[in-house]
Order: sequence, then structure tokens, then C-alpha cells
Amino acid sequence: MSVFTAAADQSLCAPLSVLGKDVTVPLVTGGEVTYAALDYAASAPALQRVWDDVAAYAPYYGSVHRGAGYLSQLSTDLFENSRATVAEFLGCRADDQVIFTRSTTDSLNLLAAVVPADCQVFVYETEHHASLLPWRDARVTYLNAPRTPAQAVETLERALADREPYGSALVCVTGASNVTGELWPVKELAAAAHAHGARIVLDAAQLAPHHPVDIAELDVDWVAFSGHKLYAPFGSGVLAGRADWLQEADPYLAGGGASRKVARRTDGGVDVEWHSTAARHEAGSPNVIGVYSIASACKALTEAGFDGLVAREQHLVSTVRAGLAGIPEVKVLSLFGDDAPRVGVISFVVEGWNSSHFAAALSAEYGIGVRDGLFCAHPLVRTLLGSDPQEVGECGAPEAEPGELSLNAIRVSFGAGTPDEHIERFVRAVKELVSKGAQWKYRTEDGRCVPDRGAAQL
Repeated sequence: MSVFTAAADQSLCAPLSVLGKDVTVPLVTGGEVTYAALDYAASAPALQRVWDDVAAYAPYYGSVHRGAGYLSQLSTDLFENSRATVAEFLGCRADDQVIFTRSTTDSLNLLAAVVPADCQVFVYETEHHASLLPWRDARVTYLNAPRTPAQAVETLERALADREPYGSALVCVTGASNVTGELWPVKELAAAAHAHGARIVLDAAQLAPHHPVDIAELDVDWVAFSGHKLYAPFGSGVLAGRADWLQEADPYLAGGGASRKVARRTDGGVDVEWHSTAARHEAGSPNVIGVYSIASACKALTEAGFDGLVAREQHLVSTVRAGLAGIPEVKVLSLFGDDAPRVGVISFVVEGWNSSHFAAALSAEYGIGVRDGLFCAHPLVRTLLGSDPQEVGECGAPEAEPGELSLNAIRVSFGAGTPDEHIERFVRAVKELVSKGAQWKYRTEDGRCVPDRGAAQL
């Protein structure tokens, strides 16, 4: 785990400038307050640097790979240079490919579409649905939630040793949990996978925005992540890693750009020669602005320095955890225990509170945006809450009325753009809600807990 641990003596850096940092929102109790965006695990605000870079490029926008005009050539250079920037950011090996997708979900579905027909996939029940669900055409072994990093490695080793028949295998694992924020022993899991002849893909959606991710150092075969969690706008993602399975399979999407040559046959059919480069799985006109925004975010994080960013984030994590630890009614969810290294993602439940009600009160009365529910990781959250992980659940808020208990949790998440004041306001708000209760009445509307605008203040 040391590759992810910041040096203790690193000085704290200032928050990076993000869009929306000065946005004010109305409070149900009256007045306005600067919005505290503490839902980074869902989507981080775009860096101002990224937005400025995109705005500077926008007048030169053109379609890539297909035009002789100046703007098309400029856009093509920018697109391919962005690919090189991402490869450098991830520490890609010389023969790795960087493929641009729509998101982490799209990246992992692409990989699922190219795995060999006899491939057996091993995935922990603790994964986000983006990692848990794409493997519909493969033989899948779901692994129980481990309670220590060492147990995670042991569980995988046993499962790989027992697999029959012996053939291709793929392990899918998160780098940092989107529920608990805990870091997984990726390098050790990669070593275990390779020792048993398996490959491994790292879901870095929650890791890449918080820590350096080096494919060669971790010795993983693929990495997937999303731009919108890496301080870039929505609609872009990355799958980077080994080229062989990608080159041997038919394109994920068939169409222009993926095809190198297309010709009619004498029998009336069509012969196609597909590209062997990353273009093979990038059919259609690509999201040039989305790709450039990811590259810009990669440069901004690298230039800011991960040592300082990690050190500052750990300061925020410690502040939140210390504040919540002082509230007996709050239970923080964890797989690996209090001492486990983690990123700025913390989920918890509050005794006597419906999680949707609590999150609604944080928003309406304090201007704090968090998330409640099962976080697209239903089996994990249900395991952490002591429920049957096979129990059917729904995303978002339950139909329970405010005050009724529900099998959901509250998640606070933060990162490079989070100021200390937002964290301090959050801790203070949790303490006040637990000790004094909500100041307003709430009701359930379309599955969400919302302030009852027709009610009087409590």
C-alpha cells in the first residue's frame, strides 16, 4: 500500500480552483450560503484550468482524422497529443494502448466485449456496478467482501487456484472504494493474478483523481477511469493497457474510424479490414473536447503535485473522521477498519435517521451537497449495513417517509478543490442535526426526501 501513501512531512497545498466555488444556494430557513459541493465521488467539479483550456481551444474545434483543413489537422494533433498525455499520466508501457470512451462504465463494457470466449472473470461483490455488471457473456465468479487487504489477496488466490477448466482469466478490482474510500492492495492483487496466469483490470474511477496511478508500477493489465471524476466535464473516459485482446476482437462499435478498408464482395457482401490501433474501438466522430479536457486535467494534477494534494486531502479526511467519531449516533462504514488508508470518500449512517432525510436536511438547511442511497454498489452497502447482500435494492432514496428507517447510507466525498470551510461546515451541521434535529419538515416526493414548502419552520 506504500505506493499510495503520502509522505507525512509534505506541506499542505491550497485547494485547486474549480468551477462553482462561489455559487450560492438558497436555504429553506432563509438567506443564502456558498454551496459546499461534497459529492466528488459522483462527479467532481471541473477544474478552472480545464475549463479555460477548453474555452481557448473551442474556436478551433474541428472533426479529427478526416479533414485536410487547418482546423481538422489542428484538432487531430490535439486529440492524439491528448492520448500521449494520458499515457504519460498513467505510466503506460511502450506497447499499451489508450482508448477514449464515454466513461468508466463504457470502458469496462468495452473490455467485457473483447475478452476471449472461454474467459473466466473474478470480481468482488464490493465493486461499483460499473465493474460488477458488464461481464454478461463471460463465466463470472463473484468473491465475498474481504475484511482486510490480506484477506482480499487470499480470497483471490484461492479462487484462482480452484478454477476449472484452466483457461484465460481476468480479475476486476477497484483501486479505491466508492463507498468507504478505502484503498485496495492493487499491486498485491496483480501479483496474485499473474502468478495464476490471470490478467487484471483496475477500476481507477475513485483512485485516479486522488492518487497517482502507474500501470507499470502496479503491474496491472488495464486501467479504466472517467473524466467527470477527474475534474473534467462529463462524457469522456479512458481504457488503457494491453493491446492484444483489443486487437484480436471485433470492434466494440462498428463504423467509420474503426474501419481501415471496406470493399464490396462479388457475392454482394462487404469485406472489412479493421484498424489495429486504438481507433479500432473508437468508431464514429470522437468527443474531442472531452478527450482534451481529460488531458488538461491530467496535466493540472501532475503540475500541482500529487504529494501535496494527497497530504491536504488526508488532512480533510482526518478532520471529517475525527468529527464523526465524536458523535455516538454516527456509524462510519468500513471494510478494512479505522487504520486503512483511504481517499476522501466516507459513508455513514445516523442512528434514528432516514439517510435520505438527513441528506435533504444537510442540503436545505446548510447548503451542503452529499449523496444518500446505495451508491451503485448495492451488495457492498448491504453487507456493510448487516443486510443480505443478495437482497434486491433500488438506487436513490427509498419510499420511506422522513423519520422511518431505511437500508441506505449517507456519503460525503471531497478532493482537490474542497476548501477547509466546507469540511468544517459539514462536521458542524452533522453535530447540530443529531443534537437538535432538523429545523424544517420534510416529505417524500417522487422517491426523494424534500423540504415541505407548505410547512412552518419547526
